[in-house]
Amino acid sequence: MHFVDAKGILTAKNGVHGMNVYRGCSHGCVYCDSRSRCYHMEHAFEDIEVKRNSPELLERALRSKRKRCMIGTGAMSDPYMHCERELGLTRRCLEIIRDYSFGATVLTKSDLVLRDAGLFLEIHHRAKCVVQMTLTTWDDGLCSILEPGACPTRRRVEALAELREMGIPTVVWMAPVLPYINDTEENIAAILDACVRTGVRGIVCFDMGMTLREGDREYYYAALDRHFPGLKERYIREYGDAYILSSPNAGNLTRLFRETCIRHNILYRAEDCFAYLNALPESAPRQMSLF
Repeated sequence: MHFVDAKGILTAKNGVHGMNVYRGCSHGCVYCDSRSRCYHMEHAFEDIEVKRNSPELLERALRSKRKRCMIGTGAMSDPYMHCERELGLTRRCLEIIRDYSFGATVLTKSDLVLRDAGLFLEIHHRAKCVVQMTLTTWDDGLCSILEPGACPTRRRVEALAELREMGIPTVVWMAPVLPYINDTEENIAAILDACVRTGVRGIVCFDMGMTLREGDREYYYAALDRHFPGLKERYIREYGDAYILSSPNAGNLTRLFRETCIRHNILYRAEDCFAYLNALPESAPRQMSLF
């Protein structure tokens, strides 16, 4: 872990506003796209870059914005990885979002998110707050291989249930789906059942597959060699250097996914999920910070 003074913290692209107070991640997920070389990370991925001046930069940015919006975090690194327990930078930024009555959405694989449940509720009452949780693998043994630094899937589901009971809306990312690893109907059905039971508002899933780019591909293939001997060679034969790798069972899995979501009134089209995440109610009052 190392500390830097960042030049900026809030980004905007196509009307979507995001922030990442950390760069890199300690979860060690074998498939993580953030390892890809296209992101030009100049330090080891596990050597977390901490943007220590994030709260100051965020407050400066929100103070100058004329129109409120939703602000998301977690797209490039988990805002609730292990160092957040000690540093609390994500929480400080969320407090600023609350004070300025902006909306917030976080994406995580950690039950540490429950630490800030009360803060999420305050943001939701003033504007809007959505907690997103990634669920890829129902079997906790397999989960410990694919996502070794993250908490078990069942604990994430318990966190979703607690948040929903408090009245905080939730969305699940059921991605990636790794060919020949977690792309079984049993796995997908178990995750969908958990989503139904915990009352999630939407499920983001991209065509029952995964993506691989330079940097990410090498790390993933090394993990396959360690844990699934011979599978790397099968990937190379079937997918070559393709960016998108769809599961051979994608048709059946997609049908199961869509039918389940339609039956239980869960958003399932990616564009609908993102529209929901980025929409901020106009009626919420703006309250300026006292600090």
